[in-house]
Amino acid sequence: MGRKAVELGELDGEDLIRQQVGAMFDYLADIYGPEKLVLKAGKLGALKGMKSQNVLEQIVALQQVVFEDPTIDTTPSYSEIPGILEDCQEEIAERIARQAIEQQIEDLVTRKMQEKHEEYLWDIRKEVLTETDGPETQETQKKLESILQLEDRAISRSALSILTPRKLQDIVGQDRAIQALLAKIASPYPQHVILYGPPGIGKTSAARLVLEEAKKLPFSPFSKGAPFIETDGSTLRWDPREITNPLLGSVHDPIYQGARRELAEGGVPEPKLGLVTEATGGILFIDEIGEMDPLLQNKLLKVLEDKRVYFDSSYYDPYDPRVPEYVRRLFGQGAPADFVLVGATTRDPSEISPALRSRCAEVFFDALTPDDIVKIVKGAARRLKAKISKEACRLIADHTIEGRKAVGLLADAYAIALHKAGALPEKGYLPISEEDVKLAIETGRIEPSVIAKAKDAEEVGKTFGLGVLGYLGSVIEIETVSFPAREAGKGALRVNDTAGSMVKDSMFNAGSALRKTFDIDLYSWDIHVNIIGGAQIDGPSAGLAITLAVFSAITGLPLRQDVAVTGEVSLTGEVKAVGGIYEKIYGAKQAGMRTIVVPYENQKGIKEIRGIEVRYVKDLKDALDCICPRWRESSFYA
Repeated sequence: MGRKAVELGELDGEDLIRQQVGAMFDYLADIYGPEKLVLKAGKLGALKGMKSQNVLEQIVALQQVVFEDPTIDTTPSYSEIPGILEDCQEEIAERIARQAIEQQIEDLVTRKMQEKHEEYLWDIRKEVLTETDGPETQETQKKLESILQLEDRAISRSALSILTPRKLQDIVGQDRAIQALLAKIASPYPQHVILYGPPGIGKTSAARLVLEEAKKLPFSPFSKGAPFIETDGSTLRWDPREITNPLLGSVHDPIYQGARRELAEGGVPEPKLGLVTEATGGILFIDEIGEMDPLLQNKLLKVLEDKRVYFDSSYYDPYDPRVPEYVRRLFGQGAPADFVLVGATTRDPSEISPALRSRCAEVFFDALTPDDIVKIVKGAARRLKAKISKEACRLIADHTIEGRKAVGLLADAYAIALHKAGALPEKGYLPISEEDVKLAIETGRIEPSVIAKAKDAEEVGKTFGLGVLGYLGSVIEIETVSFPAREAGKGALRVNDTAGSMVKDSMFNAGSALRKTFDIDLYSWDIHVNIIGGAQIDGPSAGLAITLAVFSAITGLPLRQDVAVTGEVSLTGEVKAVGGIYEKIYGAKQAGMRTIVVPYENQKGIKEIRGIEVRYVKDLKDALDCICPRWRESSFYA
């Protein structure tokens, strides 16, 4: 019993020693950091002892680390342990105290050096101010003279500045959109607006001229001096730390960014006002608003709600008597930002932030037709004091669907005609011929905007489908040939791979629809469908065009070449609704089509469009009535 009691007493003492050693290692980890402590122990050969379960080996490792002596390797007796631990504790305490004092001294030295540096800079600044008569030097005077000389070198206005619309009536083809925009802006309660449409059709000009019209109305909130501030969303850059933000405004702190000298010397931050404040009382126009950074858009939405911009800075002290009153007001009450936002984009509405759309009315601008381009060119020619032939106008319309590019091409042709003439005519207008336009097109390497064109004829196996990309509709030319299958019931179906998988799906749908409606089995024929130009079709809307082309190729019945069709064909021959009808109608107009065939389900909401007949069909037989005049005389009509 006596021996067992002694062993238990020794075990209890060993646990206490182990706890003391672990506590000292924890202190060392706080001093050096855990990773550095492990590295230090490794260099001193103490790492194995630290990880040992033997308390005596741990004590040897502790001595090696504390006294930084790798030669300590004597295993102590239990009677020596209290003295060793006491020595280690004193060494650790002394090291902690020494580090604290060193840190205090280092902080004091850094502060004193900063104070001396600032005093030195201030003395140099005062010395410079007392020694010079002012900021001007001989070098700065020369630079001022060169700038003044450049001011005197002004040239006449560019052609495009003359051709920019001056009145709402000068904006062609957008009557409906302009009326909608007027209703939303020229009102006692103007709305924020997003303008959708392809580029170069007059969205920016319309917004600017609508503001001018609104200023004339007695009930309009816009004053005669209401500003129109224009910027581009794709170029608006900002810093998340709010160091710079040209749209909303930012704060220049007195140290890193450099406020005005009189503010920086007093340590006062300077608020910089942004475009939203500059636009107060007028319109802020953001072109390509869909390209803006999403976070910046959210910040703009907050400003639209508050009608103010608020500033914050850790350098601002409201009780500092050196703070000017305007700075105090901006930090205390914010800057006004009460404006009407007009954003323009070429993106689809689905790509615009839902939060932004919910706060704005939406106005859709239409794509320009060839007739619209002709009107734009004629009006621009009058402003240039030039006379352009009908053929030249049509040639320009064939090569662009953008009003901006059309007047740019006119300006190029004007310059060519002027160089040919050698001088401006003393009386009358400068003539611009079709040859001048052709030369401008050739030098600019401009491709025709519309390749597929309608013609007053009928052809077998050829139709025009309709596609849409963004806000631009286009005509897709489809041709089909068929031959009796070499082996009955084993005909081959072939479509060009570049057209995409949807063409193949439409081909299979056409086979089922033709067999269901007319008892035509496609596998009795070898059929090849070609999408001319290699256009890729990513939707089912070309199904009707493909089905009609296959029907014509098999039956030999010709199809009208002044009709474009769109719609998805079901397995039973019904024509289903598709999207982008307005864009497709304008695409058909650009190609000179007289008629467009669309699904009956798309009839709702489609108004009559001048210059083209819109026919609504429910199934294949209805579509054939529109495009295949002779089918009722054939055996397939029942």
